[in-house]
Amino acid sequence: QVQLVESGGGLVQAGGSLRLSCVASGDTICISAMGWYRQAPGKERELVATITSGNTTTYADSVKGRFTISRDNARNTLYLQMNSLKSEDTAVYYCNADTASSFRLCVRIQFEYWGQGTLVTVSE
Repeated sequence: QVQLVESGGGLVQAGGSLRLSCVASGDTICISAMGWYRQAPGKERELVATITSGNTTTYADSVKGRFTISRDNARNTLYLQMNSLKSEDTAVYYCNADTASSFRLCVRIQFEYWGQGTLVTVSE
């Protein structure tokens, strides 16, 4: 199994920055792609950014140029650097990890895992 714990959320003024972290534990050897998603009040969860095991990244158009996703595989940690924050970035941010059957151990675990989320509030 894989456990994901996010941190770094908080209150910030528009134009400010935050850095979110997600620490993975458990069967981390099974993790392939990782990503950040967010859910604002009254809205559905949406993609923010993803990163593959080969460090290929994708971003939602709304955050492109402002956010940067990265990962430190040695420390089993995913990051999201958030700059030039806007009020519309206010949401609960969730860490996501996909697993691959690269090892026999990985066949018996879930395909996808989610963290509990960390709240980011951007004030005007």
